[in-house]
Amino acid sequence: MSLKLHGVIFKLVGDGRPYPEHGLSNREWAQIPPRQVRLDTLITTKAVLDLHSLLAKDSTFYGDLFPHVVQWRGELYLEDGLHRALRSALHQRPVLHARVLDLPPDA
Repeated sequence: MSLKLHGVIFKLVGDGRPYPEHGLSNREWAQIPPRQVRLDTLITTKAVLDLHSLLAKDSTFYGDLFPHVVQWRGELYLEDGLHRALRSALHQRPVLHARVLDLPPDA
């Protein structure tokens, strides 16, 4: 189920990954150079976020510095890094730097 929210942060708030499993490890993600992505072009793959994790001082300290985005069939899915994307929005930044994996449409 997806909710369309006009004039809000993301293109869609989704719940789940509609694209096929890609199997990339964290090391393989790290090989993808980050690029700028507009928040309003992203579809989330999580509909719920724990506020404790969002507001924690070290919430962006662990893991990859850049969110992981999967481009599939013309859409951009925010696979990992929802807390980073929301922090960007809270700081009035409409774009963020993310690693974008381009999956073929027939994958």
